[in-house]
This record gives sequence, C-alpha cells and structure tokens, in this order.
Amino acid sequence: MQFSVGVEYSLHCLLYLVDVNERSVGIKDLAAYQGVSESYLSKFFAKLKKNGIVESVPGAKGGYRLARAPETITFWDVVEAVEGSEPFFKCTEIRQNEIILDRSNLPASHTKSPCLIHKVMDEAEAQMKHFLQSKTLKWLYDEVQNKVPSVHIQATKEWFERNL
Repeated sequence: MQFSVGVEYSLHCLLYLVDVNERSVGIKDLAAYQGVSESYLSKFFAKLKKNGIVESVPGAKGGYRLARAPETITFWDVVEAVEGSEPFFKCTEIRQNEIILDRSNLPASHTKSPCLIHKVMDEAEAQMKHFLQSKTLKWLYDEVQNKVPSVHIQATKEWFERNL
C-alpha cells in the first residue's frame, strides 16, 4: 500500500494556508512554490474542496483558504479526500477456491467464519486510521514552527505575502 504524492502535496499546501488566516492563496502561487503545475495541484484541491477541507474564494485576489480550523483537519481527512474511502484491502475469498475443498461436504464454519487474513488487514487499517486521525494540521504547523529554522519560516511567509 502506498499513498500517492498528492497526499504529501496537499498537506504541504494546507500548511501554508494556516498562516494566511481569512485571506486566500491562489493555486498558481501554491503550485509555483511547490514547483508543480497548476493543473496537477488543482486536481487535489478539487478533492479537498469537495471534502470540506478548503473553500474557494472567487475574484481577482481569489484562491483557496481553509474551510475549517486547522485543529479539526486531520491527516486522515486529507488522505481520505485525496485517495478516496475504499478500504486498503479487498478480500476476494480465495480460500473458497482451494483445490482440496470438498464443496459437497463443506462445514458451515468454513464459509461463515471471517477470513483471518481479511480480519488482520482490517485491524491494521483501523490502527493506521486511528493514528492519522490523531494528527492534525495544527499539530503539523506547531511541529514545523518548532523544528524549521525561523529564517526559513519567515522567508516562506514573506514569499506568500508578496504574492497575495
């Protein structure tokens, strides 16, 4: 299982939106700062908007801003918006195709009991989901503020200020 790079781009861009408060940032500026095309980044922002994470602001100075407070936006919200809500593992019950299986004399416990592989995979996904729900955009923002040199943080703020 692998998340697409869209999750990473989305989280980075959302991080920049924390500092702009009620103002918005254009997709052109976000794309330029990240070094990707507008159309590429727009695909992810359409998904983030559809899932209520960002809202678009129309007009010449329009763009995107957070639709909710950063402490209410979890990593899982972003993953689900970008990747969708399908389960990571889809059990196809291949155990039912075993060559030695006598279908005419199959015990009910074999077909009625859950596939143990499916059960383990579901539990693993639930644990990962729980962990990603515990990490918010506000948490990420605070961690970055504490770990990234202040000169870099200031330069980033100034870059976006010039382009707002």
